[in-house]
Amino acid sequence: MEYFVNCNTSTLAPYNTPLDRTKAAHLYRRLGFSASVETIDQAVGQNAGTLVDNLINQAVAMPPTTAPAWADWNNSNYPADDDQARQVRRAQLEEWRLTYTNALLDNNLRDRLSFFWSNHFVTEIDVYNCNSFLYHYINCLQRNSLGNFRTFVSEIGLTDAMLYYLDGAYNNGNNPNENYARELYELFTLGEGNAYTEEDIIETAKALTGYVERGEIGCSPVAFDAENFDAGSKTILGQTGNWGYDDVITILFEQRAGSIARFICTKFYEFFVHPDSKREEYNPGGTYPPGHPQGIINELADTFVANNFEIAPVLSQLFRSQHFFDDESIGVIIKSPYDMYLNTLKETGFTYTDTTLSEINNYTRLLGQEMFDPFDVAGWQRDRSWINTNFIIGRWLTIETILETFYQNNNEQFRAFGLSLTGNDGLTSNNPDVIARPIIDFILPKGLLDDGEYEKAYAAFRSDIDPTYYEGGNDETWTLATWMTAPFQVYLLLQYLARQPEFQLK
Repeated sequence: MEYFVNCNTSTLAPYNTPLDRTKAAHLYRRLGFSASVETIDQAVGQNAGTLVDNLINQAVAMPPTTAPAWADWNNSNYPADDDQARQVRRAQLEEWRLTYTNALLDNNLRDRLSFFWSNHFVTEIDVYNCNSFLYHYINCLQRNSLGNFRTFVSEIGLTDAMLYYLDGAYNNGNNPNENYARELYELFTLGEGNAYTEEDIIETAKALTGYVERGEIGCSPVAFDAENFDAGSKTILGQTGNWGYDDVITILFEQRAGSIARFICTKFYEFFVHPDSKREEYNPGGTYPPGHPQGIINELADTFVANNFEIAPVLSQLFRSQHFFDDESIGVIIKSPYDMYLNTLKETGFTYTDTTLSEINNYTRLLGQEMFDPFDVAGWQRDRSWINTNFIIGRWLTIETILETFYQNNNEQFRAFGLSLTGNDGLTSNNPDVIARPIIDFILPKGLLDDGEYEKAYAAFRSDIDPTYYEGGNDETWTLATWMTAPFQVYLLLQYLARQPEFQLK
């Protein structure tokens, strides 16, 4: 059972209350990797539906990341010397990691979703070891991230990365390989043991044969070879015929539409709303009280099927809803390593470089989230797995190192960050607690637990400054805007907050 019990009882009715800073920040933390103070404050007072529509429309219209020069390279394009070839491959992979990390920072919902789908349609670069395959795989994720799920399933299965990763490139008609057929049902569309049989897997594997022409040069795209296709009759999900790849997709979505919709909408719910979607054991065909997670998922699934598996209408319905903006949905998901680092970059607005992002990519790897290399075909398990006893210490130390580097490079940006949150108070107030409070409440999704915890944070912010300077009435009265060491105080506060349990949540 999750340690956060899901007590949300709000429905999918539209959330029509003008957004405040907490709700706006919640939206950006879930639909992207957060946002700057300026962007979040621009959302304050807006209608949630209007803002969500804008974010979805931007994501739909966004072109995929520009192809690198090596996007279609095969092994013949690399140096003949093996050591030199490995160096070039490593440099390309690092280049693409930086490019994609920047996309996560810049592209809000589009690449929040492409990253989500990379943990659903999992591949591992270490297995297929071909950078051009990786580029086309990410391109597929980006193009389909908010498109039609049926089209997505069809396209992803024929990417070279997936064909090699799950052995489709070795699935011959005279010796079928069941790996992709199994994961197509178990992980990608239906869920383990749900609405398919072992015989369906065997028969589906036969229908997926033939994509085995791998070329004579390594890292070449896979092509279909009719001679290696099983042309016999197969029975799949109760349908019998001489089925091939396209037929499998058609049969799957015609015969198991409801099961697919529920499985995917459950994933949406647990990723974007709350990790606990059960609350009580699922009762197929049962009814649920208003706002029950299972009822919410059923409604989303109905929308998914009614819209012929278009993803955008489902997410629009969810993100515009009272259920999504309910207080019980805020601050209940544990940040992934990428969430933790990228949220910090976005929210503070501190100046970063590709060196910063390379360090972040290294830190995420140390904390169990290596870009393009999930742990296994089931992907990162998320939430509580991110904060075991080893990882939590690593999270503290690495975020502190990042903040320290920012301070050393330009300490005045800490003052600017504080002023962006405190407004006129930052210019005039000599009460450090008044200044610290909005910083705390912005960095932490629901603030601190109680007044006692706020007092500890206030003490960290006050630092060792003599209390008389906070009392006013003389030429050396403290304010955030004028006090020489005020940037250091903001730095100390952020370092303190980074070790609080609430900092690990979004």
